[in-house]
Amino acid sequence: MKTNLLLLSFFLLLISSATRVQAQETEIKDTPYFSGMPNYTIYDGEDIEFDSYNFFNGKNCTAVEGKKLKRTYVLKEDAQQSSVIQIMRNYANSVRNMGGTIIFEGAPQDADCAENNGLNMIVGKVIKGDNEMWVEVVSLGGDDYYLTIILKEMMKQDVTASNIFETLNRDGHIALYINFDTGKSIIRSESGSIIEQIVSMMKSNPDLKLSIEGHTDNVGDPISNKTLSEERAKSVASALVGQGIEMERLSTAGYGQDKPVGDNKTEEGRAKNRRVELVKR
Repeated sequence: MKTNLLLLSFFLLLISSATRVQAQETEIKDTPYFSGMPNYTIYDGEDIEFDSYNFFNGKNCTAVEGKKLKRTYVLKEDAQQSSVIQIMRNYANSVRNMGGTIIFEGAPQDADCAENNGLNMIVGKVIKGDNEMWVEVVSLGGDDYYLTIILKEMMKQDVTASNIFETLNRDGHIALYINFDTGKSIIRSESGSIIEQIVSMMKSNPDLKLSIEGHTDNVGDPISNKTLSEERAKSVASALVGQGIEMERLSTAGYGQDKPVGDNKTEEGRAKNRRVELVKR
């Protein structure tokens, strides 16, 4: 009787494990950006709305925040295994085909900041307009591998009419991160709330006059950057006038890349430099 119970428990365990694997295969799909290697299936995965991950860049780690997608792929039963170089090269080519670059390829031994220090990996980055995707693929010898993606969030800023006015009174100026279409002066819809707060602040303080000043990073031609920054400043002024602010209270200027507030050698610094400043007149 005891033997029968043990056999029954063993078979139930097998059925339960098979059910879990089946559920994982049906519920967890490839990411929208990369599919799995042939002969491999998804064993586990997660989509986290906001997280941080350390990507090894060859010297140290770059911490990237945003939406995190992670997949663990395992070799199907009795399937032909891919070599480590096949897995790495497949994903590296996919990154390049998307217009991205490979930042690191190899097996770091002294990267204590990296989650997968000592394992074969590639790290890539793809930039499309204001969107940035970081990718890490880690091979565990060919039997299985990890895929980790962070969709970096664009710089956001939660502002209210009151804190804009307080900062203007305290510092005489405030930097706002208003998103525009890439290379254009069209204000993107997600920045509409910032425009509304500026309008509210100016309507509550009718004597306030502002200079609206555009700034860019150092990517591209300096003359084109200055023209773009001027057009963006005028676009913000037009949006304010369209919501009832008198043009007489506004002036505009564009400084292009001439007045950086961040290091143009880094992504974070360039993001800080792409700004619109309100200056109290």
